[in-house]
Amino acid sequence: MTIRYDSKVALITGAGGGLGRSHAIELAKRGAKVVVNDLGGSVSGEGANSEASLGVVAEIESLGGEAMAHRADVADIAAVEDMVAQTIDRWGRIDILVNNAGILRDKSFSKVSVKDFRLVTDVHLMGTMHCTKACWEIMKEQEYGRIVVTSSSSGLYGNFGQSNYGAAKMGVIGMMNTLAQEGAKYNVKINALAPTAGTRMTEGLIEEKAFALFTPETVTPAVLYLVSEDAPTRTILAAGAGSFAVAKIVETEGIWLPEEEQSPEGIAAHWAQISDGGERALQVGYEQSIKMLGQAAAGLGLDMG
Repeated sequence: MTIRYDSKVALITGAGGGLGRSHAIELAKRGAKVVVNDLGGSVSGEGANSEASLGVVAEIESLGGEAMAHRADVADIAAVEDMVAQTIDRWGRIDILVNNAGILRDKSFSKVSVKDFRLVTDVHLMGTMHCTKACWEIMKEQEYGRIVVTSSSSGLYGNFGQSNYGAAKMGVIGMMNTLAQEGAKYNVKINALAPTAGTRMTEGLIEEKAFALFTPETVTPAVLYLVSEDAPTRTILAAGAGSFAVAKIVETEGIWLPEEEQSPEGIAAHWAQISDGGERALQVGYEQSIKMLGQAAAGLGLDMG
């Protein structure tokens, strides 16, 4: 079965180059009408121009597709709302949102300024929220929506010199986990991409031979799947160099400690049991509460009915 997006409208942020450009072109090839968003700034978020986004629109149109450009700064909610309004005016709906825009201000935590920390989180985390918020009610009302947030191994696992970037990239996972629940009855699905790609954001960070393997085109199939009609929801899909894996946040089964051992010394004495065994991915936050309540009831011999 071929996955296509005929009659669907897709908004891709940061689509003037790299991953976003690849996502936009491949969605257009499969029938989607595409909004190519790009502020046109540098990797560090400085400057702005429309050349990159207009170039991608021209590429899509040369392939027989439909596209429009918008240079909204995703950190500016008013600009994002204008972009969404223009999209609705032209095509009447938004079915797919890929939050891809990002910048880097890498420095060790000792050296990073509060300003640079905030700027990175404003673009990656707040920018993702702005775009998702602007599309959310539209998708709910039409009872169809597919959203991708872009996370990173730096958020999931950490990377030296990227405390700001990592904080933002883990933040979008928390947002995804909640929105997957809130969007479920409206057929609005949301997933996360954790990509490794050779782009201007990673140039110089990846060895040259490896850089050549990590093309944006090897990541884009993951996005195409995550925004398809039969996509999963609340899934973190890692992709790079043609490899794909699902990342999961898991919690050990843990143990209940009697009152006399509910102390730091008690935790230390039972650390092996607490930290190992029974790992599973909880689906909603209250599952943790239910698990711990059950353990406490069992330990105290209570019937919770």
